[in-house]
Amino acid sequence: MNWHEARRFAREAGRPLPPIDVPLGGAAGATLAKPLVALSPLPAYDSAAMDGYAVAGTGPWRIVGRVLAGDPAPASPLRPGTAMEIGTGALVPVGADAVLPYERCTRTDGMVNGNLSPGRHIRRRGEDCPAGQEVLAAGTVVNPVVLGLAASLGHDTLTVHRRPRAAVVVTGAELRTSGIPAAGQVRDAIGPMLPGLIRAAGAEPAWETRVTDRPTALVDALRRSDADVLVVCGATSAGAADHLRAALDTVDARVPIRGVACRPGHPQLFAVLPDGRFVVGLPGNPFAALVAALTLLSPLLGALAGRTEPPLATATLAGPVTPHAHDTRLVPVTRLGPLAVTVGHDRPGSLWGAAGAEALAVVPPRWHGGEVELLPLPAVEAPVQVPVAPAGAPPPVIEAGRRPVRVPTSS
Repeated sequence: MNWHEARRFAREAGRPLPPIDVPLGGAAGATLAKPLVALSPLPAYDSAAMDGYAVAGTGPWRIVGRVLAGDPAPASPLRPGTAMEIGTGALVPVGADAVLPYERCTRTDGMVNGNLSPGRHIRRRGEDCPAGQEVLAAGTVVNPVVLGLAASLGHDTLTVHRRPRAAVVVTGAELRTSGIPAAGQVRDAIGPMLPGLIRAAGAEPAWETRVTDRPTALVDALRRSDADVLVVCGATSAGAADHLRAALDTVDARVPIRGVACRPGHPQLFAVLPDGRFVVGLPGNPFAALVAALTLLSPLLGALAGRTEPPLATATLAGPVTPHAHDTRLVPVTRLGPLAVTVGHDRPGSLWGAAGAEALAVVPPRWHGGEVELLPLPAVEAPVQVPVAPAGAPPPVIEAGRRPVRVPTSS
């Protein structure tokens, strides 16, 4: 199957998992199963936008009291010519025409004076969002900002699609999980990479097991029913130690994809077990496994999680690229304005190039130059801590969004 067809097939094979109601604290990373609607107007009441005085009529105004955020509403309306000292966020008294900020007024002997326009510095109930307004569509990924918005609109829970659970089976007697490998051994690079890829696609890692190259171990893993998707690393080709295809036959799985016309990563597969669970087989080389995960695993998990398909991104490819005669090539690139610049180090067994890239350029067979599709690489959303260099020291360079940033020196 060609690369685009395979990726589309994986996306269309998944159907969003059933909706569930979860507390706000447990909804991060999930996908809204129904639109987010304001339960409360925003603001919820007429509130002061500045510290100062709520005033009625024209000045000067006689100060008759004070109200702060969290205080109950004043017992009686403000009469013309009177003012009430008020804090930001406090409930504006009935009858107030505006809030006069401290810095724009003068106060003498219980009187306050200043110039302002009617309505200034009052946030009226519902002016940002009325109750009942749909603010976010179903399919929106719940990030920290969405959680804050939902709370501000009165929600304690959110209706989201259940996040799919993905289990991982790492095969290979030669793999080691720590230290420097001896001759004939290899450090496992795929196992540490997969949990992040699974979470980035909207799913949760369920469990991981490591098996030697025995067919019975794979069959046992395929028969476990405590995950929606089983990811098998290695054992996807046709070598003497590659038993995944035979194990799938043993459990009567349907295997609609038995290879994808792409480089690297062509010995990948996609299977459906008799009970409807999915199996994604990844090649044993790390970069090839990454390509296969982004081709089949990420679209499948995103569909199960209810995520909408991201918009297509393109750029003009710059750098030395040799297209394949028949297969799609996936090449690590960084963005430089309208260009996608190759970073090199893209052999199937190495993640060096991909680790320094922002995306994979999708280079079609017999490509002759011009724009190509970009497949973004998942990134961890974390704040960038900017150090300040000591006075007199040369400014260091840190990586922010994979681009060097000069840090100002302290004075």
